[in-house]
Amino acid sequence: MGGMKAAILFQSLSGNTRRAGELIAANLQQEGWGITTVAPMKQLEMSAIQSADMVIIGTWVHGLFVVGQAPWGIGAINHLPALRGKLAATYCTFALNPGTTLDKLDSAVSGLGAEVIGGLALHRSKLHAHAEEFAARLVANVPARA
Repeated sequence: MGGMKAAILFQSLSGNTRRAGELIAANLQQEGWGITTVAPMKQLEMSAIQSADMVIIGTWVHGLFVVGQAPWGIGAINHLPALRGKLAATYCTFALNPGTTLDKLDSAVSGLGAEVIGGLALHRSKLHAHAEEFAARLVANVPARA
């Protein structure tokens, strides 16, 4: 039985979003998923995206406190290749309040043609627990490919 294959792309400033991506990848691998790449959006490998069933996109939240919270790098997401026919999930790392970051992220990724099945905001002090929860939710919500 072949598991799902996921590509994880992120925008990271301080390293939290990269770390979260690596933790999510490790958790998914324990569930039998294949990971085609864990890479910054700027270093996108087309083949890694093409061979993945699902693309997981992560970013960090920037903005002062709760005012004007926005996902960093939404422009980079808009420059990603079309993801038609792929499942997608999003995550963001935050310190105080993720605000509407996930909504903005989801609509940007949906705009590429992917079917976004969900997202999770990961508090930067709880990356391990939240990455585990994110992976568990994904596995529970994605139909296994035979």
